[in-house]
Amino acid sequence: MDIDEDMGDSSAPEAPATKMSRQQILTLIAMASINFSSMICYSILGPFFPNEAKKKGVSQAMIGLIFGIYALCTLVGSLILGKYIVQIGAKFMIVAGLFVSSGCTVLFGFLDQVSDGTVFIVLCLITRCINAIGFSAAVTSSFAVSGKVFPDNIATVLGFMEIFTGLGLILGPPLGGWLYQSFGYEIPFVFTGCLLFATVPLNLWILPSFDAVPSSQNSFLRLCTRIKILLICFVVFTLSSGLGFLDATLSIFAIEKLNLSAGSVGLLMIGLSLPYGAASPVFGVISDKYPSVRKWMMVVGGMATAVSFCFLGPLPVFHIRSQLWLTVLMLIVVGFSLCMSCIPTFAEMIACAHENGFEEGMSTLGLVSGLFSAVWSAGMFFGPTIGGYITQTLNFEWSAGVQGALAFLAVRKINFRIKA
Repeated sequence: MDIDEDMGDSSAPEAPATKMSRQQILTLIAMASINFSSMICYSILGPFFPNEAKKKGVSQAMIGLIFGIYALCTLVGSLILGKYIVQIGAKFMIVAGLFVSSGCTVLFGFLDQVSDGTVFIVLCLITRCINAIGFSAAVTSSFAVSGKVFPDNIATVLGFMEIFTGLGLILGPPLGGWLYQSFGYEIPFVFTGCLLFATVPLNLWILPSFDAVPSSQNSFLRLCTRIKILLICFVVFTLSSGLGFLDATLSIFAIEKLNLSAGSVGLLMIGLSLPYGAASPVFGVISDKYPSVRKWMMVVGGMATAVSFCFLGPLPVFHIRSQLWLTVLMLIVVGFSLCMSCIPTFAEMIACAHENGFEEGMSTLGLVSGLFSAVWSAGMFFGPTIGGYITQTLNFEWSAGVQGALAFLAVRKINFRIKA
């Protein structure tokens, strides 16, 4: 295999149009609404659900599974829906996915009324699974649509979209914590579920339809035969694994070790999401303007992620006591570093697919977005489940160190391929 071809510089994109068309503007509005509302619904659980589940007799490992099963179902859904996006229709997948996800979010808010133990766990898992299928349909389609409408500056557009992802992640935890403390368990889910449902008619009205022809030559197996694609997938996996780990474990660590309330935990999580959202458009522009630096962005970002996770607890080998200021500082570093590593990955996967004979069109974009979403979801499953188990067996400090080790391993692989 030609290593130079495998990790060589991506060809520079054509100069983007100076003025966006009406279709591009409407697509930006639609994608922004999806990112913002979906991330609020996803992130509200972090500050209070783990502690609420513990009151119902759910173990830390099982809490991690409840978080992780969402990602596992998103993984399966992304692969299937990404393969058949042309046959199903991108616009229909987005609208139907948002409708299903909003309904499941509202339903999840009433699970506190069921019996403790097994019944609560089973219903949580079922609701999260169905919710994940809807989420995977909307997100997979949104990535493909973005690539279709903005083929020459996809990283810039995704960076801009991550502002709304960051806003959703920023507002979700404190909003969820405040609604939970003020009104109880049900209201956070009812409110955010209704907010997500409001995007259904919005996207039905403003999102353009996309005609495409299915391709019998494209397949996930062929896409995954390229070493470059596999390395990028591993980077994506480590990034999402770290985020999923924090979703399931940070709140309990902050409550027990740092003596914070559920509302304060929501504010603590802003330290992660705010720098992520703020830096995304900057790294997006850099990625599109200088494609040759994308791999170095992944290396530098991955190294910073590895170091910050090791000091998040921090690791017991450092003999440093857990302190609030250190946790906040490391969350800020994680936010910036994850952004630096993540933004170039999708554009690099598309470029690699085109370099290796995949035709330019919705069929290829569906495959790439499905693979990207699936690998991201695999990390979101691994992080909470394995991280929750290690946290329960050892502690949060060692579990965070494992996440740092994964990020460091990804850096080593990418850096070795660059030097080769």
